[in-house]
Amino acid sequence: MSGCKAMAVLPTPKPTPANRLSPAQAAGAGAGRPESANALAPDSVNPALPALQALPYLALPIGVAYSGGADSTALLLAASQCWPGQIQAIHIHHGLQAAADDFVRVCQSVCADRKVPLHVVQVAAGHAPGESPEDAARRARYAALAGTATQSGLGGVLLGQHADDQVETLLLALSRGAGLPGLSGMAPQFERGGVMFYRPLLQISASSLRGWLMQQPIAFVDDPTNLDERYTRNRIRARLLPALAEAFPQFRTTFARSARHAAQAQALLLEVAQQDLLLVGLPPAIKVLQALSQPRQANLLRHWLQLQHATPSAAQLDQLMVQISACRTRGHQIRLKVGGGHVSRVSAVLHYRAGAGKSAEQ
Repeated sequence: MSGCKAMAVLPTPKPTPANRLSPAQAAGAGAGRPESANALAPDSVNPALPALQALPYLALPIGVAYSGGADSTALLLAASQCWPGQIQAIHIHHGLQAAADDFVRVCQSVCADRKVPLHVVQVAAGHAPGESPEDAARRARYAALAGTATQSGLGGVLLGQHADDQVETLLLALSRGAGLPGLSGMAPQFERGGVMFYRPLLQISASSLRGWLMQQPIAFVDDPTNLDERYTRNRIRARLLPALAEAFPQFRTTFARSARHAAQAQALLLEVAQQDLLLVGLPPAIKVLQALSQPRQANLLRHWLQLQHATPSAAQLDQLMVQISACRTRGHQIRLKVGGGHVSRVSAVLHYRAGAGKSAEQ
């Protein structure tokens, strides 16, 4: 286990501006690169470096999710400066656009210059009917990152999401009427597939990362899909963030603070739900549920259903609580679709069954 130690940046000759590459230019990224590719601009500190130094302890070696874009490039450079020889880059090749192979070539070139091992993992990120393409790609990406980290013996994976990404996440949550879990935004760390993921850049703006990188002799790419306003995140980035910056210059800091408050409140609600579940029992006893206040009952039911891998809509949860309240006689039945299955009454308790099969009768 190791925390990041501050490392001095040696003075170097003033470098030429960074090689920001379009997809068309990316194919030739290895040619014509500055000879001082491993040098950093003098008197220049990578904004990602203090964020990594603030991390308590990480199990090394560790991976960096590396797309080739500005944010993950700055993160990769800071991590390789923090932990020389202990970093491995993981590039996920979705195969969703023609420029994807060019992105790989840029990643290979930068990693070769830095002597960072690179894993290129191809994933099938197609989405099912009715499924969000962004959600499908995200699930495939995390599964591939976790799988590669496990196979490579990595202690975790660093992600390059930054303060702007956090704001976009909060605005998306607000637009969908999300509760505290959504308003908590992206967690600084989480576990998925048995692997720990870390987001050390959530307090750092995209412009500071990009501005620093533009002064370095390091190639990076701009993904053209980031300009496609058919995607909600891109519309937020292009239209709302500039307006927020003009009206509320400190919005990144204040939004992040609100997300932390929401996360703390959600953690408290989870503790309450776990305690109430011990009281109500598994499966939940209907009479004990009825004795809880409406907010605690809703909190407990939401937690219980999540344990069944079911996420109720607000309308489904409201209807379930109405049926529980009305369940005062032995013959009263409960059968309600929730998530991908059904909640039903079985004797004196609630039962959840995934799928559309018949629920047990009383």
